[in-house]
Amino acid sequence: MELSFLRPLYQRPGPWCSVYLDASRDTQDARPALDLRWRDLAGRLAEQGADPDTVAALDRMVRGHAPLPGDYGLALFARRGRVALTEYLHAPPIRDLAAYGPLPHTMPLVAQRGEQVAWVRVLADRTGADAVAVSAGGVPRRAHVRGRESHQLRRVQPGGWSQSRYQRAATEAWHHNAGDAAAATVTLAERVGAEVVVLAGDVRATGVIAAQLPPRWQDRLVRTDAGKRAGGADPAAMEDVTVQAVAEVADRRIQETLDRFGVQEDVGAGLDAVVGALQRNQVDTMLIVDDPSSTDELWIGPEPIEIATDPGQLTAMAVDEPQRVRADAALVRALVGTDAAVAVLGPEEAPGLTDGVGAVLRYVDTGTPGRGGA
Repeated sequence: MELSFLRPLYQRPGPWCSVYLDASRDTQDARPALDLRWRDLAGRLAEQGADPDTVAALDRMVRGHAPLPGDYGLALFARRGRVALTEYLHAPPIRDLAAYGPLPHTMPLVAQRGEQVAWVRVLADRTGADAVAVSAGGVPRRAHVRGRESHQLRRVQPGGWSQSRYQRAATEAWHHNAGDAAAATVTLAERVGAEVVVLAGDVRATGVIAAQLPPRWQDRLVRTDAGKRAGGADPAAMEDVTVQAVAEVADRRIQETLDRFGVQEDVGAGLDAVVGALQRNQVDTMLIVDDPSSTDELWIGPEPIEIATDPGQLTAMAVDEPQRVRADAALVRALVGTDAAVAVLGPEEAPGLTDGVGAVLRYVDTGTPGRGGA
């Protein structure tokens, strides 16, 4: 997972308030329940020493955010009277959480966000197409393709001297419209860097569109006859196909990272090794088992690579006042500061991972030829 969306949180010093909140509003008593949950979290922040202005800024954001239908959550990060980042969560957090400390507590957000896969979905018929694309950062883009010759799109019944001419015109119109839809699909896919292209709707229209896509996008194509452009059509089946296709890409990406790490595992893993690699700006992708109950801590200085398992290491790096923080918070900050990625694993995915953490490295130390993992 690429972590640049968190960069604004590490461009300013703390202390930070971090809040994870179930904001669902799918029942009649949802608003009072939300108020009760938020008041409890606000009280926890105050007990931890958060300043009133920052808690008040969070209060305004929680109470004033644009609600979503169904179950969802909010992740909010604030300092010195301002909310720096608000993220909608596709599901409520495992538990409501309020933390106040030198670093933002971003690991729950990273874990719940999961692998981000950019995708394009096109819903087509013979009169045109509607397309939506979502970037890896979750930013949506849309396109609507209207058929240039929709008045000729119905084949005539056999009989009459003009039958073949009208059928030929209809076929040409379908191909024109499919070409426009294919061009719009490519434009959106290139704009978001899509890894999945879902082509849904009328089977004849999708076939013509698919044939006009460049090979690069055909290799990422998933075709389905689910979905209709008609008003009131149920999109559930089409949504299911999209979710499944995206999940398969995300799983494949995780497995590829695990395979790379497995090849390099002869140099070991664990917290000490990963911290050392981060100090050297050596980590390409960190693997970590999500453990909300973890109490592991690390020491940090002002800079992202000033991270250590012992304060003496930072003193040797000319850090005057090392601070002790949650290990996962320090690790994520170091990853963001060095443009490294993360793969969040479940316990069953990496049962032998020492300390629940490891890394695929960008380069190999000259003193350890042939070794590329930490």
